[in-house]
Amino acid sequence: MKVAIAGTGNVATGSYLPSLSKRAGVELLYWNRTREKAATAAAQFGGTVVGELGELCAAEPDTILVLTSETCRYEVAKALLEGKPRRLFFEKPLVAKNGQANVTEEDFALGREILQGAAAIGCETAMVFNYRFFEQTLRAAALREERGFGELVQVTGLINYACWSHSIDLMHHFGGQIEKISALAGSEVRSGAGNTSPDVAVSFSLTNGGAGTIVGTAGTKTIYPFLELTLSFENGRLSFRGLDGDLEILDYSKDTHETYAISRQWSRWDHYKNSFGKSVNAYLDAVEAGAPPPVPGMAGLRELQFEAALRKSVRTGLPVAPDTDFSCDL
Repeated sequence: MKVAIAGTGNVATGSYLPSLSKRAGVELLYWNRTREKAATAAAQFGGTVVGELGELCAAEPDTILVLTSETCRYEVAKALLEGKPRRLFFEKPLVAKNGQANVTEEDFALGREILQGAAAIGCETAMVFNYRFFEQTLRAAALREERGFGELVQVTGLINYACWSHSIDLMHHFGGQIEKISALAGSEVRSGAGNTSPDVAVSFSLTNGGAGTIVGTAGTKTIYPFLELTLSFENGRLSFRGLDGDLEILDYSKDTHETYAISRQWSRWDHYKNSFGKSVNAYLDAVEAGAPPPVPGMAGLRELQFEAALRKSVRTGLPVAPDTDFSCDL
């Protein structure tokens, strides 16, 4: 399998290439705006460097992993689409011209343009959203099915902007199709973990009649959990805390309160790095099998839709219907 890498910064070399370089039968190709960085990656992990994005497509890779900064991902993706690639796999968020803590309504439009361009040439798109591959997330999804928890009906969360897009995706992943959003922004700009933005409080209704409220902030200290997220279903409740925290289960049918813990011998950053390997290997398994990607590109657009709708609500002071104001139709 031939895998091309567009963007060889810290995300690629720290989170993806350690796993990709160990996968049997993978031939790696690299492009980076600064060629020296691509050459450094090739020297460390093996593979071939090209000088232009067009050369990357001309090599006809099975897939191209677009791992550039979200601030320039739109331009890189548009250039790659000119080469008619078979598949594109995107880091998250799909587009964020001002950084992941400051997604705008325009970012949604640009993300939709990317997916529309891909659909027009038959290019399959996929997203990373590696939080779906944490041990506790996988366990939660399995427990929900095994115990018949039913539909998602309430969501509450306190989330650092460092994992804001991931948490929005987790809500969608567990069945939270959004009907309407109302949002307010704080007046104080907080900063942390490389993010700077006012806090936002977002209330929303689900298409199934449920509801939720989440708070996004850059102000929580990163030595503590990045996220606290509770997903309430018809017949039970699941609560996450941090990247390696306990998973709390309330099973309404059994009247039980359970806690699942993972081994304490690993740091949260070990679990974080491992989740990238699980995510990209699950994706490449699907490519080899000719199956749909485990996380489709549409998941990235849905995440931007939520953010665009909340930004419009903050701007106008009015509720916003995401599917009306920010259609994901391609």
